[in-house]
Amino acid sequence: MDEQVAGQHDPEPIIRDYLETEFGDRSLGRTDDIFTLGYVNSLFALELVTFIERTFAVVLEIEDLDLANFRSIASMTDLVNAKRVGRTDIPEPRR
Repeated sequence: MDEQVAGQHDPEPIIRDYLETEFGDRSLGRTDDIFTLGYVNSLFALELVTFIERTFAVVLEIEDLDLANFRSIASMTDLVNAKRVGRTDIPEPRR
């Protein structure tokens, strides 16, 4: 992964804050499976996709919508960073 891209506006704390707030301030581990823990229903899954796209100014393609990309803070961070690779116009995340 491009170190410059990964270091800019690290998505992990933003994703963690969003999820912990949505889940009633429950503390989540980096690799906790939010589907297995029962935090996600179909409506929230759609909200999560919208949150990722809007907050990090990325476009998620059909192939990105695999549940594995949204199971944990780590997997969502990896997804955002992968979508950013090669971009030089990374905006400040919206909070």
